[in-house]
Amino acid sequence: MWCPFCSFTETKVIDSRLNQEGNTTRRRRFCPRCEGRFTTYERLEEVMPVVIKKDGRREDFSRDKLKSGIEHACSKLAIPAEKIDDTIDRIQKRVQSFGLKEIPTKTIGQMVMKALHELDKVAYIRFASVYRDFKDVDEFVNELQAPELPVSDENALLFPFAAPPENTPS
Repeated sequence: MWCPFCSFTETKVIDSRLNQEGNTTRRRRFCPRCEGRFTTYERLEEVMPVVIKKDGRREDFSRDKLKSGIEHACSKLAIPAEKIDDTIDRIQKRVQSFGLKEIPTKTIGQMVMKALHELDKVAYIRFASVYRDFKDVDEFVNELQAPELPVSDENALLFPFAAPPENTPS
């Protein structure tokens, strides 16, 4: 790290501390040339993919939109805020773990549906009724009577732009 006072590049770290959340490291540094002291902060740069909407538009991934949808589905239910936040964190980390530059909303929607199905069946149906845009009561009843979603099949997500891996049934 270069010194902001004299631009010397061989500065020394004299103290490092994590913040309370554990996502930022604060470092006190010392410059042996000018004896200046300064502070730097180190954070992980989270690169989230662009979301491909149903109509083809693209927009930045928004944790706030994800949170709003999940909280709306869970409103007035006895679900602790920590569980909702954990669910949002898991989905966001999963989206990030794919390492893609773009991801369809359909994939994110399926992740939310799976997570809500495990979290609370009423929240799942609430989300599904908006996400799947039921046209009539029969579609809604069919969703209620459908077999449970596979909990352990992590590969059940749809990427319409990717071919299924070889040696796996389609």
